[in-house]
Amino acid sequence: MNKPKVLMTASTFPRYEGDTEPRFVLDLAKSLSEEYDVTVLAPSFPGAKLHEVMEGVKVERYRYFPVNKLETLCYPGAVAARIKEKKIRAFLVPFLILGLWSYILLHRKEYDLMHAHWVIPQGIVQSWFKKPYILTGHGGDIMSMNKGFLKDLKKKAFEKASQVVVVSKQLAEKVKEMAPSVESEIISMGCDTTMFSPSYRKENYFKQNEKKVILFVGRLEEVKGVEYLIDAMEYTEAKLVIVGGGSLEEALKNKAERFEDRIEFFGPKTHAELREIYPSADVFVMSSVTTQKGAKEGFGLVMLEAMASGVPVVAFASGGIPQLITHNVNGLLCEEKDIKTLAENINKVLHDDVLRDRLIQSGNQTVKEYDYKEIARKYSKIYEDAMRSV
Repeated sequence: MNKPKVLMTASTFPRYEGDTEPRFVLDLAKSLSEEYDVTVLAPSFPGAKLHEVMEGVKVERYRYFPVNKLETLCYPGAVAARIKEKKIRAFLVPFLILGLWSYILLHRKEYDLMHAHWVIPQGIVQSWFKKPYILTGHGGDIMSMNKGFLKDLKKKAFEKASQVVVVSKQLAEKVKEMAPSVESEIISMGCDTTMFSPSYRKENYFKQNEKKVILFVGRLEEVKGVEYLIDAMEYTEAKLVIVGGGSLEEALKNKAERFEDRIEFFGPKTHAELREIYPSADVFVMSSVTTQKGAKEGFGLVMLEAMASGVPVVAFASGGIPQLITHNVNGLLCEEKDIKTLAENINKVLHDDVLRDRLIQSGNQTVKEYDYKEIARKYSKIYEDAMRSV
């Protein structure tokens, strides 16, 4: 029997094998491939293949501007961050929407179900068609940009979806506020537990010698709150390693100069490289905050990857983070921007071996709940229900 065909649309996706762009949509597609024939549709990028099979998943990339070398709206990083970096990129937004709309218009009949990741633009564009679709919101796409016509378009996208899925309880509450008739399902993104392990640890990986290592992994954007993590370095003697890139990179490097070699920027890294980076650190810090425009951390998948690597987690209790981290159980939490308490929690983990071991063991149990096999099982049920109701 032929598998049902699903078109999964996303604006963040690896551009090529070994890319440093977030790959959770790819991992979800892989985990569903036993039961469904999944194709991922993503925006084009200069040099990226328009058609390929990536780790067993069919990938299509749609052109959205006549000059390929100018198709730079979505990568590297998120669309909003790309526009913030260069305002002229906002000119590409209507072309991106038109390109996505055109592809769906031409190919929608080839698929049994559509699955849009992010409300803007995928969910909104999908709502313009009668084809049944699942809509997954990941964070900023729900929490921010909620004024004027955009708010109305997002409401319509929620209401027309066969099922809205969000990655945290806070996002579900926001959807309910915007579209009272919509009941969201909460399914967080998962973790490939075969990819990460404490066994990949390499001693003195960061050339830290006797110093302990604090690790941050993520985009260097306002919502990640790295500036507060840097400020917290005033109260600890450890070394901070920052992995990732983004529009705030230069500003953060300037801010970190006073700490000299105690703060090191590693740039973006692939999953294969992160497999060794995570377990070689002594504590992982998630310093996410609420932005001036109201955006918040949706979930924080990197915390799962750190836990799977045997690294204890310290974080601000922001956005969807408390859904994953319970204070003093599988991590330590404090209020947003409280840099002194953040530093205290970091120091506790670095110097209290009993606490450290307890957090690691509890974190390992947490990760098992988010294995992609379990995530795929939940999505498979949603897919079945959506196709049955057509």
